[in-house]
Amino acid sequence: MKIIIASDHAGFHYKTLLLKELREKGYDVIDLGAFNEEPSDYPDHAANVANALHNNESEKAIIICGSGVGVSVVANKFKGIRAGVCHDTYSAHQCVEHDNVNVLCLGQRVIGFELALEIVDAFINAQFNNISRYQRRLEKVFAIENRNLKEETI
Repeated sequence: MKIIIASDHAGFHYKTLLLKELREKGYDVIDLGAFNEEPSDYPDHAANVANALHNNESEKAIIICGSGVGVSVVANKFKGIRAGVCHDTYSAHQCVEHDNVNVLCLGQRVIGFELALEIVDAFINAQFNNISRYQRRLEKVFAIENRNLKEETI
């Protein structure tokens, strides 16, 4: 499986550690930055991830910032992106199983690294449960998205 990963400066340490862990587990990981701890702007990194997913470079992505919230807000501005902030393993698998979330957002300043690893595993290994009520809800999300978001990328 191919996974995209990115962070701003506030998530750089976890991104570096997760990148190593994921590659050791055999995943093909695309690193979209940041590439150091110099201050950077989370919207740029979240937009890069959203554009890469839009271009079918991967099916799932992980973005890390200080809280996870900023990158989630930005990623969800893009058509086709369903980003969720998860700081527990239940939410990490449930968001994929019920809502077909394709971007996991983590806060380095919120959770410990061991928990972050467990959350990433839960997210990566989860699959959308294509049962009628979840599909019906997802179709409503798509309808809202189609009314309110344009196809443009930045």
